[in-house]
This record gives sequence, structure tokens and C-alpha cells, in this order.
Amino acid sequence: MIRVVLPFHLQTLAHVEPEVIIEVEGRPTLRSALDALEVCYPVLAGTIRDHVTHKRRPFVRFYACQRDLSNEPPDTDLPEAVVLGKEPLLVIGAIAGG
Repeated sequence: MIRVVLPFHLQTLAHVEPEVIIEVEGRPTLRSALDALEVCYPVLAGTIRDHVTHKRRPFVRFYACQRDLSNEPPDTDLPEAVVLGKEPLLVIGAIAGG
């Protein structure tokens, strides 16, 4: 079981609490976690990653265990603390401006 914390706008869209729990089949990677999230909450498909390319959308970031996973390859293993449910995978809506 993987804990995932979503930004407010995605919580509202999916009608969920800030933290959701997903079950990842196979190797727990960033890709498999996002795949499982989109299966559990189909309304989120295309909001975090592009529908076709599955690349991260601009202004969306991924963090786990104080580590930025946003630019890591999709098949990067999730940290052990996330896999064990001790720490969540954070999906963050980045803010830009100046």
C-alpha cells in the first residue's frame, strides 16, 4: 500500500481526502504508483501526466522522503519508506510567477 498526498485541486476533482492509499502491483516505481492512482481515480487520468506520452505535466512535481523525483525516470524505484507506508508520495502543484 502506497500513501499518496494530492494537491487541493486534484482532491476536489477526485472527491477525496488529501491523502489516498493505492495498491501497486509488481515493482513499486513512480510509473506504477501513478498508473495505480489513475486506475483508482480515473478522473485524474491526464491531470498529472499527459494522456498519450505519460510525461509529467508542467507545474506538477513529485517528492518522497525529502527527495525531488520529478525529473527521475518513470521506472525509478520508490524509496523504501514510501513502499512500507511510513512516508507518502507527494504530488505537488508547483507555483510559478515573479
